[in-house]
Amino acid sequence: MNLAKLSRYVELILYKTYADLRAETARSYLGFLWWIFEPVMYMSVFYVVFGLMLGHKTDNYVPFLLTGLIVWQWFKSCLSHGANTIIGSIYITRQVFLPKIIFPIILILTDTTKFLFIFSLLMIFLWLNGFFPSRYYLALPILFVVQILFTMGFTFLLAAIVPFIPDLRFIVENILMAVFFASGVFMSADVVPEKYHFFYYLNPMVSLIEGYRNVLMHGMWPNWLALLLITLFSLVIIFLSSFIIKKFEYIYPKVTF
Repeated sequence: MNLAKLSRYVELILYKTYADLRAETARSYLGFLWWIFEPVMYMSVFYVVFGLMLGHKTDNYVPFLLTGLIVWQWFKSCLSHGANTIIGSIYITRQVFLPKIIFPIILILTDTTKFLFIFSLLMIFLWLNGFFPSRYYLALPILFVVQILFTMGFTFLLAAIVPFIPDLRFIVENILMAVFFASGVFMSADVVPEKYHFFYYLNPMVSLIEGYRNVLMHGMWPNWLALLLITLFSLVIIFLSSFIIKKFEYIYPKVTF
């Protein structure tokens, strides 16, 4: 792919991301404010259930819970929406050739933009509750990059496979729900029996969520070794899923449902 063509695809990705964000805000009366109200309502439900009804007495449980939920929701949203990107664009690609990998990239950029907006509000909330900025904030860009790579790998993989197995979309939703409760969103590793720690940390989202909490709440650096391993694992998944998408580049438009 020459530089001129690559430049046009990058321009298309950025324009389509902007257009999708504009279209999403235009579909509701609240516009971009819905990006705030929707996650706030979502997080309020979990706080009422796990923080009040089930009686969690952990200090600073609200900041603890909100940090985990916001980080998880970014990952979950990209996977849930991204699984449908190639299958949802088949009617377009039947008319004109476009590299199929640009569709999950656009979705990830769109959801990441909304995440950064919500994440900025989370930081303001934390500052108001006494968790002030520190030098450990220097690790935030690294955490963002690692999570984006991890999210890209599985979003690309799902987008590559779902056109051939459409029902996989529903299976993924149930798997994500199970992983959600095993990702440390509601609890710290301290409450997990030590003999199960190895299996607990096999879930990369555990280390990512802990990393954000360490930086934002505990004044600590994230676990660098865990982030390195997640990065290497993510790069392998990105390579494999990109290879699959490239291999079936001309097959996807012929898929029928």
